[in-house]
Amino acid sequence: MALKCAIDLGIPSAIHRNGGSASLPDLLATLPIAENKRPFLHRPMRFLTVSGIFTSADDGVYQLTRVSRLLVDSIPLNLLPFARGAVNENSRKMSETSGNFHTVFTRNFRSFLCLGEWFRDGGDTTPFAMAHGMDVWGAMSLDRALATGFSASMAANSKFLAEIAIRRHAEAFMNVSSLVNVGGGDGSMARAIVKAFPHIKCLVLDLPHVVRGIPADGFVECVAGDMMDFVPPANVVLLKLVLHDWSDEDCVRILSRCREAISNREGGKVIIIDTVIGSQSQQIYEAQLFLDLCMMTVTTGKEREEKEWHMIFLKAGFTQYKILPILGIKSLIEVYP
Repeated sequence: MALKCAIDLGIPSAIHRNGGSASLPDLLATLPIAENKRPFLHRPMRFLTVSGIFTSADDGVYQLTRVSRLLVDSIPLNLLPFARGAVNENSRKMSETSGNFHTVFTRNFRSFLCLGEWFRDGGDTTPFAMAHGMDVWGAMSLDRALATGFSASMAANSKFLAEIAIRRHAEAFMNVSSLVNVGGGDGSMARAIVKAFPHIKCLVLDLPHVVRGIPADGFVECVAGDMMDFVPPANVVLLKLVLHDWSDEDCVRILSRCREAISNREGGKVIIIDTVIGSQSQQIYEAQLFLDLCMMTVTTGKEREEKEWHMIFLKAGFTQYKILPILGIKSLIEVYP
């Protein structure tokens, strides 16, 4: 779908017209991209470069490859009509095939089809909202099947990541007396932590429609609330795959509430499980960049490099952090006030 976006915007042809190489400012000067979408162009370009559609040196100048040269409209015997038709036809069939299933995948896939249009449009909505008429959180609050599918996928992910995180970095939880899992869904992550460390008092904070109906089990307490406004006090605040859904400004606000929650606790810290872009593995790096495109399409968030995390931590009032790899694309980040 990143390739479809590049074709829709005419990026290969724009690079060719610029003499076969173009920087981001060069592309922004010629492509039909709305002013408020200009800061986002580097993200699909970064992914398409790693994927081999374009190439780029350290100076940030993009060049065509043998693949993208076939997508230039002015080159004889180009395959642009074929590629455009193949992408649009396959996209249409995929959408029709999965259209009866209210799944996260289906909704996200339809959102990807709007990327080119989204870059040209000057509105403040996300590609997801452009495709569905509301943002992803509004859609889940109204579509029970979508919310159930999302919750089930996050629960499975939580159990898996909890097992790996506890096995590889048990020391992060050793001296913890209380923990709030912000955006913890049905409590799968918190329950896994309590099972491994029975001495920790765990609480889950999430929106009312998320925690409503979750039965009490005597191990984890679920509380309805908005992390933007208040986080219950605890020794540790845990954010698993939460911050990548939000803009830098929102992340600073969320982390500020977290800092307030741990401010009077000895050894207080925030534990973040999320992506830190920059893996030395080509495959993992490409996967990280793909997830970043997913965040750009579905939410207002993004996957971040270490320097971007550092800036957010400083703005939220934190002074130190430590990054610990977990598995593949994910890391555990300990942040201290």
